[in-house]
Amino acid sequence: MFEVLRSHIQKRITLTDAEFEKATTFFIPKKLRKKQFLLQQGDVSKSIAFVEKGCLRCYSVDASGVEHIVQFAIEDWWISDPYSGLTGQPSDYAIDAIEDSELLLLEIEARDHLLEAIPKFERLFRILLENRLVANQRRISSALGTSADERYLQFLKSYPAIAQRVPQSQIASYLGITPQSLSRIRRALTDRK
Repeated sequence: MFEVLRSHIQKRITLTDAEFEKATTFFIPKKLRKKQFLLQQGDVSKSIAFVEKGCLRCYSVDASGVEHIVQFAIEDWWISDPYSGLTGQPSDYAIDAIEDSELLLLEIEARDHLLEAIPKFERLFRILLENRLVANQRRISSALGTSADERYLQFLKSYPAIAQRVPQSQIASYLGITPQSLSRIRRALTDRK
């Protein structure tokens, strides 16, 4: 454990072996079985999770019972509800495992202690936040200005590993379309080839 995290960190900041060893003491290893929850809608998010192995999704369920997926997370990705974690408000989202998963949890309070103990992590989390903001802005622009076909093709291009691992119904939910619409899009793309 911690190999994927170490590689993730080294791509963004430089830590000594001693700093990395100290950093690992702030993380709590956790295993989730497929369909097991990390966070349930209505609970307060108390941690952020780094995915060492597996695949998770963050989603809400509307009053009609329809799921709306806002994020997937595979190896080398982080997942959380930052609004709930930062404000202490109940989460509008649930996070569960699509596959059996191994996570490293960083509780909100532990994160603050980590930042004090190893200030280099401030830079890491700033970089991660900037990347998340850019990804969210691109997703909003795509949702507002592109067709469902274009959104699906962009998803396949941007996230080929996820496209191979999650059910088509969940990709449809992420794209904001029905599974039937996604089936039509996929059929039309196949016919074009």
